[in-house]
Amino acid sequence: MEYNFNKIEKKWQIYWKKKKIFNKKILYKKKKYYILNMFPYPSGEGLHVGHPIGYIASDIYARYKNSQGENVINPIGFDSFGLPTEQYSIQTGIHPNIMTKINIKRYKIQLLRLGISFDWDRELNTSDSTYFKWTQWMFIKMFNSWYDKKLEKARSIKILINEFNLNGNININAFSTFKKRFSADEWKNKKNFEKEKILQNYRIAFLSKRSVNWCPKLGTVLANDEIKDNISKRGGYPVSKKRMLQWSLRISAYSERLLNGLNKVNYPDNLKKSQKSWIGKESGIKIFFYNEKIKLEIFTIKPYMLFGVTFIIIPLGSYFLERKKITNIVDKQYINDVKKYLLNFSLKEKEISGIFTGNYVLHPLTKKKIPVYISSFIKDDYNLNSIMCVPAHEIKSYKFAKKFGIQILEVLSIKSSEKIFCINSSFLNGLNLKNSFFFIKKILFKKHFGKKSISFKLKDAVFSRQRYWGEPIPIYYDNNIPKTINKLPLLLPYISHNEINSPLTRAKFWAWDKKNKKIVYTNLINKKTIFPLETNTMPSWAGSSWYYLRYMDTKNPNFFLNKRKENYWKNVDIYVGGIEHATGHLIYARFWHKFLKDYGLVNSEEPFKKIINQGMILVKSAIIYRNKKKKYYISYSLLKKTNDFQQINIDIKYIKNKNEVDIEKIKTWRDEFKNSKFILDNGKFTCNRILEKMSKSKYNVINPDFIYNKYGADTLRMYEMFLGPLEKSKIWNIKNIDGIYNFLKKFWNFFHKKGKFYVDENYPSKEELEILYKTIKKIKNSLESFSFNIPISEFMIFLNKLIRIKCYKRQILEPITILFSFYAPHISEEIWYKLGKKKSIYFANFPKNNINYLLEKYFNYPVTFNGKFRFKIKFKKYEQIHKIEKKLLNNEKIIFFLKNKKPKKIFIIMNKIINIVF
Repeated sequence: MEYNFNKIEKKWQIYWKKKKIFNKKILYKKKKYYILNMFPYPSGEGLHVGHPIGYIASDIYARYKNSQGENVINPIGFDSFGLPTEQYSIQTGIHPNIMTKINIKRYKIQLLRLGISFDWDRELNTSDSTYFKWTQWMFIKMFNSWYDKKLEKARSIKILINEFNLNGNININAFSTFKKRFSADEWKNKKNFEKEKILQNYRIAFLSKRSVNWCPKLGTVLANDEIKDNISKRGGYPVSKKRMLQWSLRISAYSERLLNGLNKVNYPDNLKKSQKSWIGKESGIKIFFYNEKIKLEIFTIKPYMLFGVTFIIIPLGSYFLERKKITNIVDKQYINDVKKYLLNFSLKEKEISGIFTGNYVLHPLTKKKIPVYISSFIKDDYNLNSIMCVPAHEIKSYKFAKKFGIQILEVLSIKSSEKIFCINSSFLNGLNLKNSFFFIKKILFKKHFGKKSISFKLKDAVFSRQRYWGEPIPIYYDNNIPKTINKLPLLLPYISHNEINSPLTRAKFWAWDKKNKKIVYTNLINKKTIFPLETNTMPSWAGSSWYYLRYMDTKNPNFFLNKRKENYWKNVDIYVGGIEHATGHLIYARFWHKFLKDYGLVNSEEPFKKIINQGMILVKSAIIYRNKKKKYYISYSLLKKTNDFQQINIDIKYIKNKNEVDIEKIKTWRDEFKNSKFILDNGKFTCNRILEKMSKSKYNVINPDFIYNKYGADTLRMYEMFLGPLEKSKIWNIKNIDGIYNFLKKFWNFFHKKGKFYVDENYPSKEELEILYKTIKKIKNSLESFSFNIPISEFMIFLNKLIRIKCYKRQILEPITILFSFYAPHISEEIWYKLGKKKSIYFANFPKNNINYLLEKYFNYPVTFNGKFRFKIKFKKYEQIHKIEKKLLNNEKIIFFLKNKKPKKIFIIMNKIINIVF
């Protein structure tokens, strides 16, 4: 009987959906297991074959845990707000709300075809108002909170304000950027906007001037991953650093807790390393540089290089460059030149650029005048406002000093990595690094030129986007004072598709009627009863920072999570996703969880117990090259130097033979190519092919629909697992999929004799049971260690053994079909049905093992001669020692290695080792 995968898979997908097989009722007395995949983003292109790897692996494990009788939830939803959908809407002219629904529908169809045991009753979408209502509620909670360093937790802002009214901020130990002290009377005498300005330095969700990547042509702030070579990926427009008023979350207050929490979780070592690096805790010294107007506090872990400091850099993102403060750092004679430099500056860190401020600060020890420059060429994650530079021992500082003719003073004598001594450093001369560190620290502290400091690389997260398609921030402005909107959800106004690329500042229906608590037209703003609304939206990571909690209680209209359900599920047992989320998403989600714990809204300190990072699917991308200045495109075959050209990924479906690009098709693909100039080579335009991660952003994806239609979902599931260990990257090669497809046909045909389903009802032999139980053990061990590729080989070996001994026994075939269903659920469900089973195979228990058939009869002894290993030899586990000795003396290999000599002694350690001394 032919293996008709199309008919079989369609049949069981309809059955599972109709019967809601995977949407089971939860029995709270049973042991729970929460499996979660990282949030998929429903873009216009749908799934590609790189996406299912994590879904398939987690589904295998979910089915395994379910077969052991545990309460398993394996939910799915969509991270449906964000820039890609908005950009796709701009291209197509379809509103993002409609586009999102279309994309989600397509994703669901593709996921359903894959046969994943997702609980669709728990589906959620971040752009659904019933969901983002609670994202907005949590933002308001953060806005109304401050971080108490003494209690190490967030607390209500009302507690802080009450303390200010009683004692000022004298007794407050808060995580704050506000350094001045004030009394209760001083606080009470301040005006409301002055009070709010101070509170913004304490709030966990707060407004502040931040240095951002600004793209004037696109009219928005861009994230780092939206920029390449300091040019916007979309459109190829220049990007500059700009200080803008932005909403931020005070994540830095949680730095220590985020770091300590890594000791309590089971994450891959490289992921933990990435997290620690991003948090970046360092113990060092803040050194003070003064002049009559300013005091710079610069953090360093190398104070012994202080004598080598010959200039100071003010980075472009520094608060010293704000309009009101710039005169403190820049001399009056230089102010116009500096402002002109800042105005014309574009983000080109590779170029050595900068400008002298005309100002100096005093070196704390030598009292020499140290010149101050403005530049973005030199960066320091620990010093965002001012950087001390030692050009003799720092590459970028050296290049900068050379260009601007600044003194280069060597202060370290490096004879080897272990022999480094201070020179040209006054009282430090001759001391090694360890001794010089403690000596200069003592001097700096004694003279009040510095102080002990622990610094973190982790900075507060910018929480504003100048975009339309995101969660509205529930804030209105009463005389420039931010006020919260508590009637939630605050919904986006409908904007026609030709205005989607404009921010909410251009929305006509975007003002807040305080009295009637509703959105009204902006032309009604009177700043008495009707006020302007916040025009920024939340970033895409807002909704994805807590979605795992909502999965526990998706249908609750009264609160984001019922307490009983939170107590039961607590947190995610295993979280599967790409290593690319090792920093951003994971830091944000862990911070968000800790904040909620501070208010008792969750019980656990960490959201995810264990994380598995699946490896990437690699495929060849297509790259074309655009001149950065003149914007023309050149055939790769003519390209000699790439320095002046920006790399642009194009869709691989537009590639013809021998890497030739179909120019006519890409001109209709995106507007930026439509009227562009293409320089051809003998009438052809070629591209470069580079092996990269399969990604929609790289336009190198392969649609799984093609695989479904040609081979079936079960083949795709098994092939992706067979490629190798889950955590390793793999190269996609469609040619190798035939082997898995043929194996599935072989498995199907084994159950059918002469076109009819056949199973032997006789009791299996000892040999047959031994084969079964050993296979069950191996597969179980592989699943427990998340080695999802190994069981496929075991299935192949098992089937070959059954064919060899012609075993068709029911008691052998039923257990292996249950195990096989974890990997290939459609074909397994059909065979299970043919075996006469009325309930779905999903509800079958994991096969029991029999230890009597697992005991090994033989032990493979390593044999050594005078302690040197030579070979291995098998003996029965319980064979008597004198019989082993007799067999050894008559063994041909033993005789060969003895070389006609008699052994002095034969040492036999039972079931461990044999050593022959001669």
